[in-house]
Amino acid sequence: MEEENLIATRESFGKALEEIDNEKVVVLDADVDSSTKTNLFKKKFPERFVECGISEANMLGVAAGIATTGKIPVASTFAVFATGRCYDQIRNSICYPNLNVKIVGTHAGITVGEDGATHQMLEDINLMRGLPNMCVLSTSDDTSTRELTKIMIEHEGPCYLRVSRRKTPIIYTDDTRFEIGKGIQIGEGKDGTIFATGDLVSEALKAQEALKSFDIDIRVCDMYSIKPIDKELIIKNAKETGILFSLEDHNIIGGLGTAISEVLCEEYPKKLTRLGINDTFGKSGLGDSLLKYYKLDADSIIEEVKSCFIA
Repeated sequence: MEEENLIATRESFGKALEEIDNEKVVVLDADVDSSTKTNLFKKKFPERFVECGISEANMLGVAAGIATTGKIPVASTFAVFATGRCYDQIRNSICYPNLNVKIVGTHAGITVGEDGATHQMLEDINLMRGLPNMCVLSTSDDTSTRELTKIMIEHEGPCYLRVSRRKTPIIYTDDTRFEIGKGIQIGEGKDGTIFATGDLVSEALKAQEALKSFDIDIRVCDMYSIKPIDKELIIKNAKETGILFSLEDHNIIGGLGTAISEVLCEEYPKKLTRLGINDTFGKSGLGDSLLKYYKLDADSIIEEVKSCFIA
């Protein structure tokens, strides 16, 4: 991980959009383009940018209409609005007719920070993965976000991409291969596996390195594709390692941990400890401070894992 090169995945998304050379792509925003970084696309391709104003539900309806013309609409706003405020439009106007609309929720999770509980979207994975035809992606760094934004555009059908405000280290090199329906295993430790997603992958990797000094060797699996999820990777790590954890900046109900539990329950029964937001709303505060408060930072992860090995 390149700690000195920190970049927010919302910025990586904006840069990836700017680089996509596809005249079918139309970007829609809800008066937050400087925050979602779709302003980069707006500056380069103003004729293919639609400002919908503070009218998110209408934006998703417009995106659905644009999709019926053969274009590829990318509608972006804060995750709390993109999924919560627009759920009915996503369900009935996009997923039901299986339209090729891409929804990007920025500022997801508690690390949106000072915006407080009302803007800290902790249920969006749950909402989106429950919809038929919907693909759900959650990226961890600059490289994965850039690549999966491009893959999302190429994917046929509705897709939700979750990105964050918080700056995170670069994890992957430019030659890393990403694929919808797959995850990436980092390390070969036999003691345990942390299945992580989003900007908490970097926290899991910090914990992975620190735990070696306690003779605890774990793996980290970046579950960037939450739906479809990489069942083979989950089962492989359940068979090959000791304890299992899921880690997410999301409610533990309905998110990554739930998705993994479904696989384990049906395919290879084994205990999974879910680390995330314990069915509560967020609070106002700095992103890093909130991670520590909710025990999702590297130090808290280390203590959680150690407690399973050290009496």
